[in-house]
Amino acid sequence: MAEAAGDAHAGDESTRRDFIFIAAGSAAAVGAAATIWPFINQMNPAADTRALSTTEVDLSAVELGQQIKVMWQGKPVFVRHRTAEEIAAAQRDDFANLKDPQADADRLIQEDGQAGQPEWIVLQASCTHLGCVPTFAEGSAFGGWFCPCHGSDYDTSGRIRRGPAPRNLDIAPYVFTGPTAIRIG
Repeated sequence: MAEAAGDAHAGDESTRRDFIFIAAGSAAAVGAAATIWPFINQMNPAADTRALSTTEVDLSAVELGQQIKVMWQGKPVFVRHRTAEEIAAAQRDDFANLKDPQADADRLIQEDGQAGQPEWIVLQASCTHLGCVPTFAEGSAFGGWFCPCHGSDYDTSGRIRRGPAPRNLDIAPYVFTGPTAIRIG
C-alpha cells in the first residue's frame, strides 16, 4: 500500500512538472514575441510615406482636351481629358501595327478591375525608354505624346508608335471615387 501511495505521488510530480514546463515555455514565447515585435514593426513604412501612397485628384476643373500633371509617390502622372476625336483615333489605332499591342479599352481599366471612362486616361509621365517626361502633341505624328529626349512617339492612348521606347506609357493605378474624382495609388 505504501508503494501505491508512492506511485500516486510520482504521478502528481509528473503532472506538476509538465504544467511548469508548459507555463515556462508559454511565458518564454510571449516574452520573445514582445521582444521581436518592435523590430518587425519598425520595417513598416512611416506615416509620411504612407500618406504619399495615394493622391486624390479633382477632375471637375480639367477642361475637355486639357491635361494636368499631378505628383504621385514623387513621380509625375498625366491625367488627360480626351476629346471625342482623340478617343476615336485611339480606338481606330487598336488595329494598327503596334510595337506593344494593347487595345485602348484595356488601357482604361481601373485598379479595381472596373472599366474606366473613355474620356479620361491616367498615365505615368515617364518615357519607357530612359524616363524622360514626354510632352503632349508637340511634334507627335500620332496626336499623343512625344519624348523630346530620344524621339519616342506615343498615340492618344499612350501606346508607343515610333522610336526607341520598348513599351507603352505605363498606366497609373487609379480608381474613380466619384463622377469627377479619382484616387491614384
